Order: sequence, then structure tokens, then C-alpha cells
Amino acid sequence: MSPASGSSFRDKVTHPLAGLTVLQIVPDLRPGSAARSTIEIAAALSRVGAIALVASRGGRMVSELQAKGGVFIPFPADAKNPFGMVLNIRRLARLIEAETVDIVHARSRASAWVAYGATRLTKTPFVTSFHGAYAGGNALDARYNSVMAQGDAIIADSLFAAGLIAKLYPTAEGKIRVIPRGVDCRIFAPKAVQPARVQVVRRAWSVAADESIVLLAASVAAGNEHKVLVEAARLLLARGLTGTRFILAGDEHRGRLGAEIDRAIAKAQLSDLVRRVGPCADMPAALLAAAVVVAPLTRPEAFSGIAVESQAMGTPVIVADQGASAEAVLAPPQIDAALRTGWRVAMGDATALAGALTAALSLGATARDQLSLRARAHAECHFSLEQVGLETLDAYRAALGGDEGPSDG
Repeated sequence: MSPASGSSFRDKVTHPLAGLTVLQIVPDLRPGSAARSTIEIAAALSRVGAIALVASRGGRMVSELQAKGGVFIPFPADAKNPFGMVLNIRRLARLIEAETVDIVHARSRASAWVAYGATRLTKTPFVTSFHGAYAGGNALDARYNSVMAQGDAIIADSLFAAGLIAKLYPTAEGKIRVIPRGVDCRIFAPKAVQPARVQVVRRAWSVAADESIVLLAASVAAGNEHKVLVEAARLLLARGLTGTRFILAGDEHRGRLGAEIDRAIAKAQLSDLVRRVGPCADMPAALLAAAVVVAPLTRPEAFSGIAVESQAMGTPVIVADQGASAEAVLAPPQIDAALRTGWRVAMGDATALAGALTAALSLGATARDQLSLRARAHAECHFSLEQVGLETLDAYRAALGGDEGPSDG
């Protein structure tokens, strides 16, 4: 992924989108990745002199949207009833005409069907954000998801997601742009986290001052990746590893999956070393507290937020060598080992994970500092909110016909 070609248009006077009106439609503005992305793109539009409208049911992030230059328009964008959606098409078309909207960007499937119908009526360029999570299911699901492939420009979270879209919807291939979700490098920054915040996290996890932390921060919805780490911990303990705690942070699942993980911990006789805790309210501090972060996925994902956030914090990270995780982390054989920003291991391979953990935990102070600096620079260059904003605005230009095609992915 290269820097967006729009990066030369930072001045409000010269940017091609200055004075244009962009309408983003999102179900609600409650805390979540869709609302966060919507607000940050509204801020990017405002900075270049565009009018940033957001049609949504609303939520407690409305004030943040307005503070960053966006204009909130109440709209039942979360409606999924077919009759209501048909009515909303006409309602949105009237809004587009009244506000002289130049581009519409949809971020969810139900609202995308409404936006697609309205933009066809008004002949308005249409942009979609197609998440990899939409690329599965039965024939009915595929039909419902297909609206996300109808954009004049289609934003995919990763090359992996772009490949899924192109395979399922071949006509979309030439319109896909790979733009990952961004990370706020001002919040996820080592210097932004006071030592006291790190100590709060360590005390909450009952980790001694002289113990290192290996952190897996994920829901137990899948479960298998937690068992992979438990097995890797067993292997490391058998090899003589000491002074390390393995923290499984996320939703404390009390059902079958949670019980399976607890049984795996007990069977490996690791109850003193591996601890399941609840979700962490201060993720930047948690990542800074960790000596290593692991994301040993057992199935590919379209975007790996934890891999990006870990690198932004300068914390060594180990990910599965599949899907978006592999794209987010620089590691051999694609680059020299001296330039790595983390480790990639075979998906579901506990032995490989144990080997990478040994390497990461064995880093000397100088080597760790150098890796941290590289990882931080990589996150800032490719995943910062500013970079994602520039690339999204570039996608808007493409939808308007102002660009020959997608930026190089």
C-alpha cells in the first residue's frame, strides 16, 4: 500500500474535494469501529474544506462528530425492514438533492441498499466500505452482501479482503481500493501512556514487578487461538521458561468455549501462569505493559487491529501468517530479519508460536528498542488516521472520476 496520491493536496484551497459535499451513512454513532471511522473521515473532509455530512440514527458520539467538523443529520439508517428501507430510499434521495451531495459513502449493508437506490435515482457517485466479514454465507447472504460490491469505489480493509471481494464479485475487481482501518497514533503511543496507567493494569492482572507479560487480547468467541497459546505456554514451561505470565484478556466467556479454555489450562498444569481476565478498559496501557502480544488466529481475518495497535505502541507482536495479520507485520522471508517489526507464524501451530515467543522474550534491550522504533514508524506510515484519511479522500476522487484508478496496493 503506497501513500495516497491525494497527499499533495493538503491545502484547503487546492484540494479537489474542497467545497464538495460528502454524505456518509452509518447505522448509528455509538462507540464502535464504523462510527469511529466515520468521524475520522468527516474530520479529514473538514480539514480540506469539504462539507462532511453524516446520516445516522445517532448516538453518544454525535458531539465528537460535530467537534471534528462533521454535520449530523438524523436519519433511520439502522432500518432493516424491507418496507422501511424502500421508504428510506426516497427520503435519502430527497436529502441528497436538498444538500447537493456530491458523493455518498455507505458503511453497512442495510444502509448501503438504501444509499444504492437513492444514488441511482440522483445519479450520485457511490462509495462502499466492504469488510471481509461480509464475504461468506449462503446464496441469500451473498445477494444481501452484494450491494457492498456495487460502489463506484469499493474500500477493502486489506489485500486479503480485496481478494475475497474480487473472487465473489468479479465485476468489482477494478474498483477496489485497499485502505485499512486506522489507529490513532496519538493515543496508541508509548509517550502518551503514563507509567501509573501501566501499573494499574499490572496490579489488576496480579502480575509481579519482575514478571514479563505475554498478552492475548481477544474475545473467546473462537476459542481455538487461546488453546494454541496455552499449548505454546506448556511447551515453553517444559523448556524451562520462568518469570512470565500469560494473560488472556477479553470477554470472560462463561459458556462452553470458556470452559474448554479453562480445561486446557488445567490439563497443561498452567493455572498459576495462564490467567483469563476480563476486557481491558485501557488497551494502550495493556499493550505497553506486555513484553509480547500474540494473535495466533486459527482462521484468516480481513483486518487485525491488535497487530496494528501493538506496533503503534512499539510492543513486539506475533501473528498468524494468514490474512490481514500477515500484511500488517513486516517479517521474513519478505524482508530481512534485521528489519522485522514482529513475527509471523503458521496459523494454529503452537510449536512455531513457542519458538517465536522464545525469540521475542530473548531480545536484548538494544534490539528490542530498535524493533519498537521500526514497528512504531511502520504503524505511523501505513495505518495512522491521517494516512487512512488521505487514502479515503483519494477513493472519493476516484468515484468522482478524478483519478485514473486505485492507488497501488
